[in-house]
Amino acid sequence: MRRLFLVLLAIFAFVPAALAAEPALTIYNQNFAVVRQTFPLDLRAGVNQVRYTETTAFLEPDSVILRDPSGHVRLQILEQNYRNDPVSQELLLSLYEGKTIDFLIREQNAERIVQGKIIRSGYVPHRAAWQQYGQPYYQAQMAMMQGGASQPIIEVEGKLRFGLPGQPLFPALADDNILKPALDWRIETDRESRFDAELSYLTGGMRWEADYNLVAPEKGDVLDLVGWVTIDNQTGKTFENAKIKLIAGDVSKLQPAQAMEAYDVVTSRAEVAGGMRPVVTEKSFDEYHLYSLLRPTTLRDRETKQVEFVRSAGVKAERLYVYDGAWIDPNRYRGWNMENIRQDRDYGTRSNPKVWVMQEFKNTEANGLGIPLPKGRLRFYRRDDDGRLEFTGENVIDHTPKDEKVRVYTGNAFDIVGERSRTNFRLDSVKNEWMDESFEIKVRNHKKEPVEVRVVEHLYRWTNWEVRLASHKWIKTDAQTVEFRVTLPPDGEQVITYTAHYWW
Repeated sequence: MRRLFLVLLAIFAFVPAALAAEPALTIYNQNFAVVRQTFPLDLRAGVNQVRYTETTAFLEPDSVILRDPSGHVRLQILEQNYRNDPVSQELLLSLYEGKTIDFLIREQNAERIVQGKIIRSGYVPHRAAWQQYGQPYYQAQMAMMQGGASQPIIEVEGKLRFGLPGQPLFPALADDNILKPALDWRIETDRESRFDAELSYLTGGMRWEADYNLVAPEKGDVLDLVGWVTIDNQTGKTFENAKIKLIAGDVSKLQPAQAMEAYDVVTSRAEVAGGMRPVVTEKSFDEYHLYSLLRPTTLRDRETKQVEFVRSAGVKAERLYVYDGAWIDPNRYRGWNMENIRQDRDYGTRSNPKVWVMQEFKNTEANGLGIPLPKGRLRFYRRDDDGRLEFTGENVIDHTPKDEKVRVYTGNAFDIVGERSRTNFRLDSVKNEWMDESFEIKVRNHKKEPVEVRVVEHLYRWTNWEVRLASHKWIKTDAQTVEFRVTLPPDGEQVITYTAHYWW
């Protein structure tokens, strides 16, 4: 009986945004984040109705944790409801489909009211509807929008009109309408209490990535490197003076069935040497790396924010030229098994004339780095003789630990070309136990300076092979790949020949 009496005394509490403390964000480079927010909570003994309206539009309701961080107050959440249908003109039009409302029409110095029946609102739910209602529903809505079905249809004086005849005038809002996403709780506690509650949850719509700019001088390949953290907030919520941490690594996170395809402190040596305070610190955390912004910052909705996190000068890099001349047509061999491919006489005989340009450097302390580099985009620039920077290529790197090598493709060489042709092919026609295949590779240099080119050849036919009659020295780089390294003089050419012998 006493329990029933307490339920009848349940109160409604609304948490104002102004009283909420500074939030904390941990953003993962897999398009999600953990949000932690504290706010004052005033509860009476019994069951309380509480609404919290400072959530994101992509909150994962089943990830919500509400607790007293001090552990003194015992909370039991009897019920939680997540509302993510904030009022908008489009939403209200959808709620009044089939009904007649007033429209205000302004004409020069006059205003008049006409009545129109809403035949179709054209409302397309927020992207969060993908998660809330499912992928097929969302895709159907998007298909309708692309086909023009998102345009409202209003019946005015017996005629259909595509588009609104004027400003719609709606009746007053119902009590259950909301102006922003909200969490509604029914919370039971055994005693009256006032404390700062901590709310934590996972949200989509938040991501970060690393971007690196590398600048080379007019001559040579000693680089200056600047790394930026780029944070993108598309959650529908602004975070004022947030404490931000960034997790780099491949964290396993299960996606919902309707998900969108969607430091011990270590700083860069250049920062320490220059006496500059670091903006971002890094440390190992579990099996990942954690980067922390040292100063709170405001992250506005639909804002992209950048923060410098590494700067280093004198990074020694090497430019590599790689010729992989055996071009494979993926369309020709689609659906073939490996046995059929190997027996095809034309397999791997088409020539690719392009010579790749690769940039390579070591992520070591001796090379001015030696810090974990989160995956991101590397952009390369070179300074022209007029002092201006010119873009020379870009690519992406995966998470790279310290003391590992970075090698990326940045484009194709203009003045170095290759040519590859098969000169002989012999197959054991009696027992079908061996095969011989001979190739000639020509590499030409039209530059005014000598260059070294790494000629890569793939021994595709079988796992048992040997190279015979090679014109140049070669090295075995893996179980079915060899590499010839040749130096080309200015306006010079090198011709490589070899025979691959297979047996089975």
